[in-house]
Amino acid sequence: MDTRRFREMLLLISQKLTDENVKSLKFVCPDIGKKRLENINTGFELFECLIERAEIRPDNTDLLRKLLNDIGQAVLLEIIEDYELGTTRTDDGLDPTEREKISIATEVIVVQLGKKWLQVGRKLGLQQTHLEGIQEKHSRDLEEQVRELIRQWMKIRREKARVEELVQALRDCKQNLTADLVEKKLTEH
Repeated sequence: MDTRRFREMLLLISQKLTDENVKSLKFVCPDIGKKRLENINTGFELFECLIERAEIRPDNTDLLRKLLNDIGQAVLLEIIEDYELGTTRTDDGLDPTEREKISIATEVIVVQLGKKWLQVGRKLGLQQTHLEGIQEKHSRDLEEQVRELIRQWMKIRREKARVEELVQALRDCKQNLTADLVEKKLTEH
């Protein structure tokens, strides 16, 4: 794995950390030394220190994952996953026609689903930590939680993602009206 991409990933994570997150990271960080920690003001500076100590490397992100989990920022783990998979957000291998169908379905589901999105997420195979991360990331926006759920599902399923799977998950969760509306919208398109 190349060092440039590794540093880009660390910078992206650092940009998403609040000052409070950085304070928490410094608190849970391995024994770096009080004087050194006092001079660290950003996540990236802390990551640089961990690189110097060989605690994180392009081929070893275990400590970084643990630290983000420890401070309640599991939602940022997807940045590490993207780095390790060598993917970008648009590189899903999905057929453009299927992507369009999922996009149409998403618009219907976002408006209709509401609080049952967690149940649907479990049915789609997302892990509880992913679901909690979505909740945390969009704590005040139910529609955005649903959008993020579908994005995460597509990321996991990649080229195997099918709108029929979404519809079936809705039906399995007794969300038949929403499933019917998705199917109707798809036939109109």
